[in-house]
Amino acid sequence: MKLLKNIKLKNILILTIAGITNAFGITIFLNPVNLYDSGISGTAMLISQLTPPEWSLSLFLMILNVPLFLYGLKKQGSAFTVSAIYTVCVYSFSAYLICDVLPIDVSIASPLAGTDLLLCAIFGGLISGIGSGLAIRGGGAMDGIEVMSVIFAKRLGISVGTFVMIYNVLLYITAGFAINSWILPLYSIVTYAAALKVIDFIVEGMDRAKCAMIVTAKPEEIRSTLTEEFKCGMTLVDAEGGYSKDKKTIIYFVVNRFQITKMKNLVRESDPAAFITINEVADVFKENE
Repeated sequence: MKLLKNIKLKNILILTIAGITNAFGITIFLNPVNLYDSGISGTAMLISQLTPPEWSLSLFLMILNVPLFLYGLKKQGSAFTVSAIYTVCVYSFSAYLICDVLPIDVSIASPLAGTDLLLCAIFGGLISGIGSGLAIRGGGAMDGIEVMSVIFAKRLGISVGTFVMIYNVLLYITAGFAINSWILPLYSIVTYAAALKVIDFIVEGMDRAKCAMIVTAKPEEIRSTLTEEFKCGMTLVDAEGGYSKDKKTIIYFVVNRFQITKMKNLVRESDPAAFITINEVADVFKENE
């Protein structure tokens, strides 16, 4: 009961939508033309194509993903594991409905894009990327390879992103040899790229903010100017020059991308010697006013 309390109803709704969305992208656009998703999902698609018809895609999604999530239980926590398994169950059941129950013919071509591999690759990647991004937003995951990357990447001395990329490259190479053709694996890379971009948008926001770190000896002038122009607050931190030992102030200021040029010009007018660095931030949280 305590575990279920940690999983909010809103998250369950998001995870449900995520599973259905991902299944739609895979079964309507990718699987009919034998393109491959990334990670364990792509592995399940390849195996289902090489095995008898009774061994369906939805079955392999469960067989391959659930053990990986259970394996990562200690590392990721019970709430994440339950959320991830729930998402995969929704994904698998939705794929079963679309392929085997609903009157939708997905046996030889995409019902929406026909046999156009580029359209199938792009839209399949976009839609499955939305599903995967929503799953992460909802506190779960769509693919067991994400769990494996967190567990093993550090042991191998590589980043999580590199681990996932290596797995997918090996998957597409294996698919090329297995089907004795490289056209479909190469188009699948387009799918992978499209999905990655959409996941970034869903998880981190489409319009990312920018944070400016302004090192200055004239903090009051800059603070007054920026506050008057942008009508928002900032954070001031006392600092000291590493070489000169002079007293400085670091101003931490968040703006959107359209305000960067104006902000830099205003800072230069107040203190031509100010040092400015600008970085991208994914999410900005503040109390409601």
